[in-house]
Amino acid sequence: MPTYGYVCTECGHEFEEFQSISADPLKTCPECKKETLRRRIGTGAGVIFKGGGFYCTDYKGKNASSGPTAKKSCSCGCSGNHGSKSE
Repeated sequence: MPTYGYVCTECGHEFEEFQSISADPLKTCPECKKETLRRRIGTGAGVIFKGGGFYCTDYKGKNASSGPTAKKSCSCGCSGNHGSKSE
């Protein structure tokens, strides 16, 4: 179930609500009790990039080791420090 963001056009109150996709949008503001709520567009969605073509440091794989002794390596042959100025 997604989390939807709402804003009241009367008092400006903003909040998020965990709702089913098939649920009707909320209409009554919990602060001012007026029926002036609007569902915000584009809230509650996270983007996850999977597959080739992304930096090796973006997501930790199943076989990745961690800790101070972990060897950093990448499929492109670098040390795994994409985005650092020392590369």
